Amino acid sequence: MSMARSSSTTGAIKRRQRGGLYLLPSGAVRARVANGKDRITGKRLYLEETIPAGPDALDEGEKALRRLITQVDEKKAPQTRATVNQVIDAHMPYAKVSESTRRTLIRYANKHIRPLIGEEQAGKVDAELLDRYYAELARCRDHCTKPFTEHRTQRKHTCDARCGPHICKPLADWSIRKIHFFLSAAFETVRRWTWVSMNPIDLARPPAAPQPDPQPPTPEEAALLLNAAWQDVFFGTLVWVAFTTSPRRAELCGLRWKHFEPKRARLAFHRNIVQDGADIWEKDTKTGQKRHIALDEQTNALLIDYRDYCEEQAKKLGLKITRESFIFSLTTDGSQPYRPETLTQRYNRLAQRLGIETTFRRVRHYSATELIVAGVDIRTVAGRLGHSGGGTTTLKVYAAWVSEADQRASKTLLEHVPPQPPARVSATERAKTAPSAPYEEIAAAIRRRILSGEIADGSVAPSIKEVAATFSTSIGTAHRAVGLLHTWGLLSPAGRGIRPTVINTGENLSPAQEGPAEPPLEEASKPRELTMINLTLLRNGDRISSFSAQADPHDPSQLKRLLIGAARRRGHEGGTFDDYELEIRNSGSPELVSTFVVL
Repeated sequence: MSMARSSSTTGAIKRRQRGGLYLLPSGAVRARVANGKDRITGKRLYLEETIPAGPDALDEGEKALRRLITQVDEKKAPQTRATVNQVIDAHMPYAKVSESTRRTLIRYANKHIRPLIGEEQAGKVDAELLDRYYAELARCRDHCTKPFTEHRTQRKHTCDARCGPHICKPLADWSIRKIHFFLSAAFETVRRWTWVSMNPIDLARPPAAPQPDPQPPTPEEAALLLNAAWQDVFFGTLVWVAFTTSPRRAELCGLRWKHFEPKRARLAFHRNIVQDGADIWEKDTKTGQKRHIALDEQTNALLIDYRDYCEEQAKKLGLKITRESFIFSLTTDGSQPYRPETLTQRYNRLAQRLGIETTFRRVRHYSATELIVAGVDIRTVAGRLGHSGGGTTTLKVYAAWVSEADQRASKTLLEHVPPQPPARVSATERAKTAPSAPYEEIAAAIRRRILSGEIADGSVAPSIKEVAATFSTSIGTAHRAVGLLHTWGLLSPAGRGIRPTVINTGENLSPAQEGPAEPPLEEASKPRELTMINLTLLRNGDRISSFSAQADPHDPSQLKRLLIGAARRRGHEGGTFDDYELEIRNSGSPELVSTFVVL
């Protein structure tokens, strides 16, 4: 049948057993081939291709018909008209991922996949569609189509400065890559089921993986963070352990007392605490590894003291700390773990108060870089961090800090962690003899005057304003100092219109508590400072090594620890260090400050 004869009629031009050519009213020719039944709906499927009207339309239609039949014979045609949404729904029950990963993928699907390409037929997804899709994710992570006001909360509220015009922010490259691999896994599942003939995600080009850029805090910033954290026993111990053992946040929250072995000076990381909103649960570590970390003597003693402190607090309430109790917990008996999000928020607030731009994740970066700079080999660093692959990940992330060496990690890391403040567990009792914070210095000075009789027993206690004026401090600091005096039982309870009075408890002042006869108030309120110093180790007058550390150049105990540690790193195995000496210089200055020896 020629096109001229068929131009006045419509319908089938040529029919075959599995398909045929059909003339449309416009003069176009449509090739149509049966493709079985839809794998989901059970309806009949057809492959169709329309040829525009023209003198060669019939010949082109014949070619299209043969092409479609070949696709069906070779099983290259989609076996369903399922959408991307249906592909995701079919894949999720078979995805072998952890519960936390599953929830993350569901959030990605609901926010970034279903609204944009969810209704697209899986068989029609191609490289062009995916490139446009990734470009949209990189344009705005909220997928805005017109200007709107971005409110600080979804609840009913009064707008303030936190509410304002929406500003487009791109979805992070790592997030786009996660979506890419999620879609790839979903399409690979249905490809094996012959829903589609190929995995179209293989043709897409996701963003390149961002280059690792660890930004650890400096030693000076680490010292500030640790000293500030020690204002609270619980949080100070937590941050100290994080700096010295390099765990992930979830691993730190998952520590139980059974994981601490004080006799072996060892801490085991076996479990993770995962949080998703209000839900928390326990699971294996990120890599599935169970690792044991060697502890330095100071950290081991700190955890022993901290356990005694926890047991004492639990005993007061008739509770008990067991091996199954969590080491870091806001419950007295350790029955509930510390929430990872709470840990992050508290640490970030601490850093913001100190004016330091950092996050809790960078504590691991600090530990890793300090170990690498100190010469610890990559495999050892990878083991402490819990990296798999024998150090491949560690080398990739921390390549800028890598150097050759083979030393023990736990002792080396202790050399590079700022010295622990005198207080360990009971901050209240410690402040009597070794105050560190300004308000503790003030409270300790007033306590000495009360116990020495300088301030008479039963006299009216100084007001908060008087304390602030006397010690040249803020009202807030003075208020905390007076509160500490109340805690020590040196002031009577105050009431409405009733000034507290002084109570001399009759405690005896030890020589360490007496202090100088007339301590200058200005100096008493200043916290001790640590400085960066350059140190040169000599043996019998010969230079052995040079290094830098953050310490008090006038503190013999710190200088002794630095000398002994440096000598041992150079191979000294004896019991005495009489033939060693340590030259001390200020950082950036060649002038010799002093020479230290151990007698």
